[in-house]
Amino acid sequence: MAMFLARRLLQRRSPQLLRWKSSFPQAALKNDVSDRSAAELELPPFDYSPPPYSGPSGDEILAKRKEYLNPSLLHLYKNPVNVVEGKKQYLFDENGRRYLDAFGGIATVCCGHCHPDVVDAIINQTIRLQHSTVLYLNHAIADFAQSLASKLPGNLKVVFFTNSGTEANELAIMIARLYTGCHDIISLRNAYHGNAAGTMGATAQSIWKFNVVQSGVHHVVNPDPYRGIFGSDGEKYARDVQDVINFGTSGNVAAFISEAIQGVGGIVELAPGYLPAAYSMVKKAGGLCIADEVQAGFARTGSHFWGFESHGVVPDIVTMAKGIGNGIPLGAVVTTPEIAEVLTRRCYFNTFGGNPVCTAAGLAVLKVIEKEKLQENALHVGSYLKERLTALKDKYELIGDVRGRGLMLGVELVTDRELKTPAKAETLHVMDQMKELGVLIGKGGYYGNVFRITPPLCFTKEDADFLADAMDLTLSRM
Repeated sequence: MAMFLARRLLQRRSPQLLRWKSSFPQAALKNDVSDRSAAELELPPFDYSPPPYSGPSGDEILAKRKEYLNPSLLHLYKNPVNVVEGKKQYLFDENGRRYLDAFGGIATVCCGHCHPDVVDAIINQTIRLQHSTVLYLNHAIADFAQSLASKLPGNLKVVFFTNSGTEANELAIMIARLYTGCHDIISLRNAYHGNAAGTMGATAQSIWKFNVVQSGVHHVVNPDPYRGIFGSDGEKYARDVQDVINFGTSGNVAAFISEAIQGVGGIVELAPGYLPAAYSMVKKAGGLCIADEVQAGFARTGSHFWGFESHGVVPDIVTMAKGIGNGIPLGAVVTTPEIAEVLTRRCYFNTFGGNPVCTAAGLAVLKVIEKEKLQENALHVGSYLKERLTALKDKYELIGDVRGRGLMLGVELVTDRELKTPAKAETLHVMDQMKELGVLIGKGGYYGNVFRITPPLCFTKEDADFLADAMDLTLSRM
């Protein structure tokens, strides 16, 4: 494997390096990853090799994407990876090369790629009944709803199934408006909640918002401990919530929606004390509190099953997706019986929400998380990886911040620590170089300068070491 990595690196040198050297006025590259150092980096042993791939090449697929798929589709890396197979925390390309997946399909693959228990549940249900309608009875949807409700506190026990996080948040916002009789929604700046009509309004980054009508949403100051004006003082940030209620609404609101850790926004943990204060203000204004757990939920943060739990609050509505199905298109809204009753005023229906195959997969995911103690693993391995990354921050001025919980971690790159100038070009370069070493990570944040590290929850300490070593080696050559 070491020789293989070295050969791959040799094949991809000088021409690209010349282009990269000219793009960094403040942080010029010394040279590419040295062959000798790269050869010393070796992925942890893994007892699986994929069969030979005989499908279309990456170039052929890219050509089809450009011709037949929507032009807004993006791809990571200058030379995109053609992923043809996945096992646990690893992905394989068309040449059989193994990569450490530290992005997890954007915080979606929680149990590991193609987990046999989840795959078996999908196959067995598909053989018996792939789809009918929720107008008939079937145990799969009821069994999963019961198990899911048991994971939530208080009286949060009524489940509406959807197909995605955007759908879940759209439904939650509508429920809040119906229940309260108010239209105004309060969301955080830097938030991402989806790309449909209502959720695009709640989203607060211009790069994700089209110029269409998005009414009734107020965006309050983001309680960002790194870039925010009040540092880690959550209660000071929360004053803006009360100001918006007083001066931007009738005094009553429908809901406040937030993530506990902003995912697309760059793995931003909300300042301590913020959510309890904000929730109190919103409830006094007659509003409901919505916890968006699309990325932070399902044990990813390690310390808790849900992100909101680390803030000591209980929301009125919880939305979820991504990790709920380990890659199956599945989302959910969970609320109380009293609040859920508002949807009986008219006929609410979702053709595929609660599909037997998807809910069978969801139930299998819950069982795997418990059986394999993935929450505990996320806590221990995530804490260890955060320590390794924090050590790199002490070593390299380019790293401005390391943050997050469990296996939802962020590393923000800046060219000036005092000014916190986003290191956008450097971020792209480090991602590309880490890919060449065998590590796939994501990026996010408004400026695109934050590494998003959200691997499958079966990630090991050896994987954490490999990721940190690859980042260390790459940064050492800048």
